[in-house]
Amino acid sequence: MFKYTLLASMLTTTAAFAADTTITGTVQSKCSVYTDAQGVYAQPTPDKLTTDPVDGGVMPIVRYDVAQAEYYTARITWPNNFTSSPALNDVVNWTGEVEVHQVTDPLMSGYETDKVEYDNVTEFDLTVAGTVWFKVTSTATYGYNKSLPAGSYTAIVVAECIAN
Repeated sequence: MFKYTLLASMLTTTAAFAADTTITGTVQSKCSVYTDAQGVYAQPTPDKLTTDPVDGGVMPIVRYDVAQAEYYTARITWPNNFTSSPALNDVVNWTGEVEVHQVTDPLMSGYETDKVEYDNVTEFDLTVAGTVWFKVTSTATYGYNKSLPAGSYTAIVVAECIAN
């Protein structure tokens, strides 16, 4: 009986050791976003700021370089507020538009007709590898027949490349 107790005791005291092995990796996006042209507001009337070139503004141009098609969505948000401005005591009404400006592949021509717009956001499925430029129109109209206060105004276009 002593032999069996000793054998059972040896089996239960045997220790098992384990090791955690780490696996690491780095993922690099196959979609890059750049500002090719900064926007500039013009003031065609005392109550209005606009990037429309017809009124003397400069539209911001955003460039997307896509190395892998079908995996990304371009999400571009035109401004609906100023990030800096003089004190404003009335409402500012915002309008905007994002459009395809230039493409490196003719197959990208469908981006404009297939875009999805909601609120102040425009999304494009980036289904073709290459480079596409988007232009953004932004217009801010102040109050009702009120002049904008003198000073500097800044607003931001947000351009993102979202992994699908």
